[in-house]
Amino acid sequence: MTTSYVRYYRLGQLLDELNIGHADGSYRQQLAQLAKKKLLILDDWGMEKLSARQANDLLDVMEERYQNTSTIIASQLPVTEWYKLISNPTVADALLDRLLHNSHRIELAGESMRKLDQSDHLR
Repeated sequence: MTTSYVRYYRLGQLLDELNIGHADGSYRQQLAQLAKKKLLILDDWGMEKLSARQANDLLDVMEERYQNTSTIIASQLPVTEWYKLISNPTVADALLDRLLHNSHRIELAGESMRKLDQSDHLR
């Protein structure tokens, strides 16, 4: 049996799967599986505001993983803008504390590699 230690999601995909988990009763099992991953990668953070349920679901995920495993968040939105994505200030504080406490940030500058790659093909 092969065990995967890393899981990649676009954030919307993860939130959709968690929503289905609420409907079919597998939500707690999903949280347990996510907690076991050594590395969780969430891409496209900040594409849209989070609903109350989505924010609470992410808080549950991060609470299960907090100080036990690693999470990478990829976003084009500056960290200073993340708070605005979450309508409930208490949940925003709790979620962002778990995400940002002891975090390492890498901020990239310059053009998107996709844009640069496309411009090479247009010549």
